[in-house]
Amino acid sequence: MYHHFGEARYPSTNVTLQQFDSHLDYLEKNNFQVWSLEKIIKQLNSQQPFPKKVVAITIDDAYRSVYSNAYPRLKQRRWPFTVFVSSDTVDKKMPAFMSWDQMREMQQHGATFANHSSYHDFLIEQKDNETASAWRQRVRRDLQHAQQRLQRELGTAPALFAYPYGEYNLPLQQIVKELGWAAFGQQSGVVSRYSDRLALPRYPMAEQFAALAQFRTKVMSLPMPIIASTPSTPLLGKKNPPMLQLTIADNGDIRLDQLNCFASNQGQASVRWLDKASGRFTVEARRPFSSRRNRYNCTAPSKETGRYYWYSQLWIQSETANN
Repeated sequence: MYHHFGEARYPSTNVTLQQFDSHLDYLEKNNFQVWSLEKIIKQLNSQQPFPKKVVAITIDDAYRSVYSNAYPRLKQRRWPFTVFVSSDTVDKKMPAFMSWDQMREMQQHGATFANHSSYHDFLIEQKDNETASAWRQRVRRDLQHAQQRLQRELGTAPALFAYPYGEYNLPLQQIVKELGWAAFGQQSGVVSRYSDRLALPRYPMAEQFAALAQFRTKVMSLPMPIIASTPSTPLLGKKNPPMLQLTIADNGDIRLDQLNCFASNQGQASVRWLDKASGRFTVEARRPFSSRRNRYNCTAPSKETGRYYWYSQLWIQSETANN
């Protein structure tokens, strides 16, 4: 998942063009299949396994560098890709973002444009004096308006959604479910039959984490077979650091004796097995989180050299979120 291309003033969401070229070259030289997101979802719904080397390229926010720097490179390879668009930024002709005309051109060469809300707001948050019911109506209108703008300007609006800032909670997921969409966050991991269709993972790519060695590890990673998790919401409650309880299936390949978990900006987290026979364990950071968005990332090696199973859990600190 990308944002900016060759825009060094945005290091937290930018990849250099050298990095992006190395990513694309690696995929091509190693015979990866690049699928559209719609094909990915269709495969998930069919419950058929994915081929060994399949990736989808997604881009959030529709910045102009997508058109000027990413699009020509993807067009040259004739690879599909999906751009998640906040429609209001385009309607207002904000200079940092692409235009509808540019998107119509890109549609002819492999680009799909999907819903990223109207205003790119913190959707889980209730406004001052806003009831839960009023929040629900407001957010639903926002998402439907963006979908209508895509349909009107581009002639199509796929049943795909990317949460702004990667933030979601149970009430927001329920709205997305009622609209019939598959939804993507920004937590790391591999889309698989174990994935929640309302919180599908993606690997964020930014300068600090986009070196070719890291990219290779991520595109070669495997879905950690998590079959149950508690709590079901990413919202932090009174307990900080939070305790995550997971149940993992032993598929005969994952090396559970080398399972490690990490907390955002802290390093290794505490892992405690509750029942190894049934695959139940807990993960807990060693210190409270202070940032708004945090993650637990868990990895374990495969018996196949150089491949790792990966799972990520989002945590959000908010006092005004609808819950």
